[in-house]
Amino acid sequence: MVQALKTLPNYDPTLFEGAAEGYAQYRTKYPPELFAKLTEIFKLNGQGRLLDLGCGPGLIAIPLRTQFTEVIAIDPSSEMLQEAQRQAASEGANNITWIEKGAELIDSSLGIFNLVTIGRAFHWMERELVLEKLYELLADDGGIALINTNENPWSSNLPWKQAAISVVKKWLGEERRTGQRGQGVRKPVDPPHEVVIANSAFARQEVFEVPFQKTWTVSSYLGYLYTTAFALKIFFGDNAPAFEADLQETLLAVEPSGEFTEEITANIHVVWKH
Repeated sequence: MVQALKTLPNYDPTLFEGAAEGYAQYRTKYPPELFAKLTEIFKLNGQGRLLDLGCGPGLIAIPLRTQFTEVIAIDPSSEMLQEAQRQAASEGANNITWIEKGAELIDSSLGIFNLVTIGRAFHWMERELVLEKLYELLADDGGIALINTNENPWSSNLPWKQAAISVVKKWLGEERRTGQRGQGVRKPVDPPHEVVIANSAFARQEVFEVPFQKTWTVSSYLGYLYTTAFALKIFFGDNAPAFEADLQETLLAVEPSGEFTEEITANIHVVWKH
């Protein structure tokens, strides 16, 4: 007998409080090669419908919209959706409908989709329930693409990233914060996505990798940190200027040029209905 798996919904409305504008500006953009790979895998041709869950400020929905007739983008944060609409307007993206809703609340009223994308957000969802609902919303030849970038500074061996995290720990404590306005503590994703998927109705899964390079400055990496669930700017309060000065001094001690380059691998975890 297969043991029933259950992951609890982790979404907390304070997870990215105040971070929407910075998220759009400083979070790593998915490279064009990633969207080309998605186009190849799913034979995208400008037709059909895309559902982007946990869409944030539109980092997937906006660039991928050209491969679909219609895009539905859903996020539980009104702040993220307002930023997404600003970004879409600046790009002339007019085939996207933005909906404020938790992924767990989707239903058949949304219609049928050819592809569902979830970028850096599946771990915040009640995964079994979301998979169950998506199975009913996908066309027979459709699938899900879970998209992530492996740039987590907490597990990096890059000296400059280790230095950045040491400064975060100095100001916020050793434990990795998440949610509850900084009072929550990050817990590992358990069980892993692939186990949850294997126990769902979906037929098969495979991971594709798209490598690319990213260069940061002190300013842009600070902007990135302020968009993370572990180091939102509001956590620092009146100490923010001192934290920023400490971060700059520490990073420049590691790399005096002020340019920090890393090799990133974007992962596309593809889940097919059949």
